[in-house]
Amino acid sequence: MDSDSVAMAELHGKMHKQETVCIFGTGDFGRSLGLRLLQSGYNVVYGSRDPKNSLLLPKGSKVMAHAAAAGEAHVIFVAVQREHYGFLSSLASDLEGKVLIDVSNNLRRGLYPESNAEYLSSLVPGVTVVKAFNTISAWALQSGGLDANRQVLICGDRADAKQQVVDIAQSLGFTVLDRGSIRAAAELEDLPLQLFPLWRLPFRIAICLTAFIFFYALTRDVIYERVTNGKDIAFRIMVSLANKVFPIVSLVMLSLCYLPGALAGFLQLYNGTKYRRFPDWLDRWMLCRKQLGLLALAFGFLHVLYTLVIPIRYYVRYRINVYTISLVKDNITYEFDNTAAWRYDSYYSMGILGFGLFVLLGITSLPSVSNSLNWREFSFVQSKLGYMTLLLCTFHTFLYGWDRFLKTSSYRWWMPQAYMLSLVVPCVVLILKLILIMPCVDRKVTRIRQGWERHSKTSSNCRDTKTNQPLMA
Repeated sequence: MDSDSVAMAELHGKMHKQETVCIFGTGDFGRSLGLRLLQSGYNVVYGSRDPKNSLLLPKGSKVMAHAAAAGEAHVIFVAVQREHYGFLSSLASDLEGKVLIDVSNNLRRGLYPESNAEYLSSLVPGVTVVKAFNTISAWALQSGGLDANRQVLICGDRADAKQQVVDIAQSLGFTVLDRGSIRAAAELEDLPLQLFPLWRLPFRIAICLTAFIFFYALTRDVIYERVTNGKDIAFRIMVSLANKVFPIVSLVMLSLCYLPGALAGFLQLYNGTKYRRFPDWLDRWMLCRKQLGLLALAFGFLHVLYTLVIPIRYYVRYRINVYTISLVKDNITYEFDNTAAWRYDSYYSMGILGFGLFVLLGITSLPSVSNSLNWREFSFVQSKLGYMTLLLCTFHTFLYGWDRFLKTSSYRWWMPQAYMLSLVVPCVVLILKLILIMPCVDRKVTRIRQGWERHSKTSSNCRDTKTNQPLMA
């Protein structure tokens, strides 16, 4: 047999040889991880302080003392909390040259001066520590990653050790993202402690907008009637008032999705370059545009649902009956108003079209859908169709108000109707976008985004007129 055949045979044998992985810790995560490893073809050995107590461990695995288990594998998962790391220092000689995968997290941020992974590395100097699997739950391991997060974040100082972790993660059906050296471990350990980090600002905006519009409409509609006319119409809070608040919040939050992009365009025009950082507040705003849009869509759904129940409301049926009876008693014929027919049909049509595009925007923001689109397709839907959605919804609101802004009765206690307030931000966004798409402005913005930079007068004045070199280094 020639040397090539021998090498191929050895490689074939290695590929089919089952690798052994050790797990220190027999808790929920350790048991789920061991079961998943066994299902993926690995041999699993558990290191436990009480090897006899192994009733809950997955069938097919072995359990033994920590020192004996460490000798069975090169890769060891440390699935215990940081306060229980003490036993590892006594195993320093047994762990020499091993790869330890730290999967621990903390109860809160800033609990320790260094990350758990860095502490583990200093506790057992002869090992290579890789931070991984701490963002994966026991449920994700049990469900096979189908119903939970499938991404494993890793960090470590040695590429060969990280590659071994990558191989294990991929064999378990996970995708891997390398976050760099072990110094990134603290950031990885903070991730599971974050509660919807990108949703906090959108939620605060939604709550503040909802509270402001609600109390504004409550003062103008309910309290005003009680004070001036003595009428108690508080029952309208449940449906009528809510159905004013939801569409207003939805429209304003939709416009807030596109306002930062317009502001960014004007900042790039002002700076004459795309290589200058945006202000931090604008960066944060742009990062949460997806969440703003999804919350806006949720409020839009509520508006649709509340609108559908209007015909079956007791108050609406009562008003229709009273009005019909009054026409019959007074022998008055209800004349057909062609203008009103056009207005209401246009109003409903704009609302239906706007909401339909709104739903399309929400669907394309889902990862499973957006991943199937190329950048041009995604940009077309989220930008061009997004502005079309904003335009249709704004026009829908204009048709709702019609000529009410011209009537003095619309201003109670010098307060305009709530729908007028909702038009301020959308109109600003549409005007800014109209300026940006003007050919003379659009050409300049496009050049800047392609890398062109405007040289400032200060920079040109600081050069020698003969050599064109800077006067000061």
